[in-house]
Amino acid sequence: MDVGVGLDATLGLSFDQHRALAREAARLGYTSLWTPAGLAQDAFQICAQWWMASREIVPGGLFTGISVVPVPLWTPVQLAASAGTVGELTGGRFILGIGSGGVHEPGYRRRLGLPDIAPLPLMRDYLLTVRRLLAGEAVDYVGAAVTLHGARLGFQPPPVPVYLGALGPRMLDLAGEAADGVLLNWCSPSQVAWSRQIVAEGARRAGRDPSAVRIAEYIRVCVDEDVEAARRALTRAVLGYALARPGTDKRLGYRGHFARMGFDQVLRDLEERRDRGASEAELIEAFPPELLRQIGYYGPAAGAREAFRTLAAGLDLAIVRVVAARSGYASALAAMHACAGA
Repeated sequence: MDVGVGLDATLGLSFDQHRALAREAARLGYTSLWTPAGLAQDAFQICAQWWMASREIVPGGLFTGISVVPVPLWTPVQLAASAGTVGELTGGRFILGIGSGGVHEPGYRRRLGLPDIAPLPLMRDYLLTVRRLLAGEAVDYVGAAVTLHGARLGFQPPPVPVYLGALGPRMLDLAGEAADGVLLNWCSPSQVAWSRQIVAEGARRAGRDPSAVRIAEYIRVCVDEDVEAARRALTRAVLGYALARPGTDKRLGYRGHFARMGFDQVLRDLEERRDRGASEAELIEAFPPELLRQIGYYGPAAGAREAFRTLAAGLDLAIVRVVAARSGYASALAAMHACAGA
């Protein structure tokens, strides 16, 4: 199993801090660095900065990756061109992860001016066309979300693997059928095993070797000697994903994902409290710590490595996704050191 580090915009890192953490990750033996993309600083440029800094420590530099780019913000050609550019710059040490963002939510579609399209056909179209563009093909394609006629990149990048962000069974099946890897998120070990089985079934139906589809996941880690501060920080991060917005379908997206892991009643109780006016602090205090430990780690450095190993069971790539209880930079260093060697 490879182990990487995940850093996101919530840490508030400067570019100098990004580069310093990349060098430290290389010194500690991590194999890759990952970030999500969205409306914050450009993730492709962050990956390039990481690679250049890590090259000062490790010959050739570390792999970098984006987990994930929400595709509604991009056209397939733009996405392939940006990914191919970082792939060429790094000599093939870049992985592109793509996902559907919040396209299942009416408010998300309205904000971005998107049509009402289901996540599965959207991701099939992007996965198939972006992979072909990165392979140097001239792409003719007519799908539910993407139409291209003879589109191709103006350069030939080295191979850039495309991983699919997936939670539910149909998206996991698509990853097995057509992706280079799958990017999980907020999973218990039993959910990882379930996901791997579905990916393997999809790969076999498509005539592929299931072992060719790598299984990766962000595992949230909040290291702080103040256990309560760490618990609150990790719970805050979970609630940002797990609670359904009022009026949305609880079967879809992350809400459905957490329900499949047995969190449904807990989340219904929290949603009812929220809708009655409970504050975020009250919701954090009401979240059961025993459920929190099924999907992440919070607490002192001494317990982080073993907990991370347990949560990483069944993965090909486990990513220490840093959650900050205090300063983002200090929290990143603490989590990286605590989980090094996992």
